[in-house]
Amino acid sequence: VLMKTADDLKNYNKSEERKMEEIVQSIANAGVKVVVSGGTVSEMAMHFLDRYQLVVLKIGSKWELRRLCQAVGATALVRLGAPTPDEMGFCKTVKHVTLGGRTLTFFENDVKDTKLATIILRASTQSILQDLERAVDDGVHALQQACRSGACVPGAGATEFELSQRIAKLADVSPGLDQYAIRAFATALQIVPRTLAETAGLDAPKVLADMAAFEGEYVGVDLEKGACGTTDVLDLLNTKTSAFQLALDAALTVLRVDQIIMSKQSGGPKQ
Repeated sequence: VLMKTADDLKNYNKSEERKMEEIVQSIANAGVKVVVSGGTVSEMAMHFLDRYQLVVLKIGSKWELRRLCQAVGATALVRLGAPTPDEMGFCKTVKHVTLGGRTLTFFENDVKDTKLATIILRASTQSILQDLERAVDDGVHALQQACRSGACVPGAGATEFELSQRIAKLADVSPGLDQYAIRAFATALQIVPRTLAETAGLDAPKVLADMAAFEGEYVGVDLEKGACGTTDVLDLLNTKTSAFQLALDAALTVLRVDQIIMSKQSGGPKQ
């Protein structure tokens, strides 16, 4: 834009103000109450947004902006203008809340209309907070797997111990040197109930012996009673299958190694 006089500059500023006011007015007339921006908002735009009593929120993260759009059912726009009814989102309440010395913005909505939610965790130390975060993350992923496939197997080491017993019987009837590998695999499966017993402060060899002598199905380690018995704990079949597959792949990778490269001390041969 070429400006030769002061009147040209004044007229340009006035035209810019009129254009900005038209844009903000069209947004307000569309029924918008809250404007969320992923970039910088100019002072002129803030002036007219405040005149038309619109709440403005700036989010610098594109990932957080997409999450907010998903939570309220809105569409992120790249144009500056009034949105269509299909592009606008909806939430019941927008408010500021101070938690732990930090001011947070809450977008509240009805549970039935929300596709996304936020869980706020608070703890006295950073290590406890990280443990809580991992626990919530594990729980959410477990629920996700359970929704995909509801198949479950007995937990508390019952599945691993039952497989160990059956594979050990297979080793007894297998001829040749294969029986030693099969029996070693059966022994390796007992690491799960053994670890559960040791973590609970129990006598692991005694617990395994009691599990072997137990008459019944789904025998597992009862950490509360400090003994073994029929367990009501269930594990997801997908999680258990994935763990077995990864363990088998790791063992087979080690067995396929033909050569072992030994590291030597640098600096040449010793005198």
